[in-house]
Amino acid sequence: MRRACRCLVAVALSLAGSACSVTRHIPEGEYFLQRVRIEDDKATPRRERIAASELEKYVRQTPNKRLLGTNFYVWLYEQADSARDNGWNNWKRRVGEAPVLFDLSLTERSVQNLKVYMDSKGFFSSRATCEVDTVSRRRRAKVTFRTFQGAPYRIDTVSYEFQDRSLSPLILSDTAGTLLHAGDVFDVSVLDAERERITARLREQGYYNFSVSNILFRADTLTGDNRVKLRMVVRQNLTGYDDRGRPRTEDNRVYRIDRINVFPDYDPAAFRTDTALLSRLDTIHYRGLNVVSEKRPALRPAVLRQAIPLYPGYLYDASQVNRTYSDLMALGYFRSAKISFEERPQGADSADFVPFPAASPADTAARSSVREGYLTCNILCTPTLRQSFKVDLEGSTTSSFYGLKATLGYQNRNIFRGAESFDVSFTAGYEFMKAPDAKKKRATEFGITTGLTFPRFLLPWRTGRQRSVVQPRTKVELSVNFQDRPYYRRTLSSAGIAYMWSNNRYSSFSLRPVDINVVNVRDLDVSFLMVDNPDSEGEELTPNRYLLESFNTQFIGGLSFGYSYNNQRRNLNGNATNIRFNLETAGNLIDGVEHLFFSPSKSDKPYYTIFGIPYAQYFRTDLSVSRKIMLGGVTALVGHIYGGVAMAYGNSSSVPFDRQFYCGGSNGMRGWTPRTLGQGSVPDPHGSFPVQTGDVKLEANLELRFPVWGIVHGATFFDLGNVWYIRQNPSEYSDDAVFHFDRFYKQLGFNTGLGLRFDIKFAVLRLDWGIQLHNPNNPAGERWIHDFKWKNTALNFGVGYPF
Repeated sequence: MRRACRCLVAVALSLAGSACSVTRHIPEGEYFLQRVRIEDDKATPRRERIAASELEKYVRQTPNKRLLGTNFYVWLYEQADSARDNGWNNWKRRVGEAPVLFDLSLTERSVQNLKVYMDSKGFFSSRATCEVDTVSRRRRAKVTFRTFQGAPYRIDTVSYEFQDRSLSPLILSDTAGTLLHAGDVFDVSVLDAERERITARLREQGYYNFSVSNILFRADTLTGDNRVKLRMVVRQNLTGYDDRGRPRTEDNRVYRIDRINVFPDYDPAAFRTDTALLSRLDTIHYRGLNVVSEKRPALRPAVLRQAIPLYPGYLYDASQVNRTYSDLMALGYFRSAKISFEERPQGADSADFVPFPAASPADTAARSSVREGYLTCNILCTPTLRQSFKVDLEGSTTSSFYGLKATLGYQNRNIFRGAESFDVSFTAGYEFMKAPDAKKKRATEFGITTGLTFPRFLLPWRTGRQRSVVQPRTKVELSVNFQDRPYYRRTLSSAGIAYMWSNNRYSSFSLRPVDINVVNVRDLDVSFLMVDNPDSEGEELTPNRYLLESFNTQFIGGLSFGYSYNNQRRNLNGNATNIRFNLETAGNLIDGVEHLFFSPSKSDKPYYTIFGIPYAQYFRTDLSVSRKIMLGGVTALVGHIYGGVAMAYGNSSSVPFDRQFYCGGSNGMRGWTPRTLGQGSVPDPHGSFPVQTGDVKLEANLELRFPVWGIVHGATFFDLGNVWYIRQNPSEYSDDAVFHFDRFYKQLGFNTGLGLRFDIKFAVLRLDWGIQLHNPNNPAGERWIHDFKWKNTALNFGVGYPF
């Protein structure tokens, strides 16, 4: 291990030494741009201070990327021989970077940009300066920009001017939601946000042609004392120009949808090339939809009607148009969808005036009339492949086995012409144990999983469409999996029905009222449950009845609920929050029926059974919260906390093994392999099989993610956590394995480590190397690990980010 460390140090030193020679090829009189730094104005209060990270995008010159603090990319680029054009030299030029040379004109322009930006944020007395250092290091330039914001201009009053008077009641009735307040800093970006807010609200109330250009602001800064009198001007709609080039305007119209044409089998190429296609199209009228297709539509019109919340005669509503697009794509049948509108031509003398739609009939003072227009809605939907196959091959290896797993899957996205998605997959796996003393070295696995997803709720009673429920789905699942492991054989069978929906923002929900699992354990080899007996100097079956009963044949029938909040999709490159909550119970309904109509078994185990199999009775809940904070364009700090608890009761004395919590692995305590940490501070619990599971789990993680090179990203992380039993049982396990509020924090495991992430667009491949810092399962006095040993580390591979 020491030799490996020396080699790494030698490589790092040689890399640093080679990267120091990047100025060798810099032309005389030029300087290599080594560093650009921005110093924000510390004299400005923090809540009004413009951060340096916010100013970076207005600097015109950026230094070259760096690798581990060195100019490796520039050094690699300069190693290429300009006289030779071959693969090796082209690779150096492609991976490396040409050196960025200091440009004084770009630096001066950057100073101007910083000043303009600070002015736009309301700091008109601001100034920006720069300092160029070409002396501290030979032929290198370090540029430092300094900003001074000064006293900001603040909004004094906000007034309105309505050139289109019909909009006055709508806008003035919503002043409580305005973003402009007296005393706020005069910020141009806030003015733009207010224009977008008003525009979005009006477009949800029929004003199809209204845009942000219909709103302008006039700012009077001559009142003194850094105060701004702000006036919002709401303009009429521009309809054209007369013969002399003068603009023609009229009050903004309210638009209604006249007809809705849906093309469920739209082929853009055919519409462009086939001139006779339009004559072959047929139309089906169904509840306000005109379903247009050449042959019988692949989707039933009723399914399209359920996914399109637009109706003839309704006011144009931009939010409902967006929901239509989301619901159509959520069917899983269309590759793309486009929604366009055409204005129905009207004569100049048209007098389609209607009462103002938002005015209350009782409020005569607010009554006004607006001109009404009509729109034709065309929805063009291009289907995806109806049927598809997939083949996945997965290989894995650890210190104890080699593994190979193959999956063959088939999917039909419209099996009953209702956008029902049917999928079935077959899985086969094989593992070979490396251990020479293993009694059985081979393990096999076979399974089949099938599911049928409906784009609606399947309920035994008839219900109307609920507007608050977005993208409702029902999934029926059935699976059987046979496992032949070295220590046991078991068959896992499951069946269930799940209802899933969202709220059109960041939250999604799932409810499984029927969730049945049958775990049938056969040919159990209890040798892996043997523990050392110091009294007899031999081995005996573990007295941990909780662990023994976890491997019994069981029937699990219950219900579960899940909630997820994730705003990552609408804020891809910004801060994000992810919350997941799950709750499940099992056996309660069955237990009530059994107690009501049946008697317990007359054998020595007084439990109830169903189909001759003991059923599990327990509850389980867990909560996961993660927060990502961007520290730059790519660099991010991510924090995560997790807590879970499970408890068996009634007909069960232990939670089923598959529903217990465990620590270790690629998504948690990365200094341990799965199920090798815990429970609590039990000393040296490891046997021939990792079974460290528990009823309570606490975990916290902190991870810094940063770019390394191209698709390669790096991470450094810190994890802490453990699992415990929830009940005391001195006859079966030590009290050190039980969760206690007054000492659980002393039993937490700690680890740190480094990771690599390979972002290949459609997936992120992850490799994490965790190093234990505190192992609560070591003997007292040896839990803090001071000397580095390979056995105190773990290498974990994963797909996707851990949280």
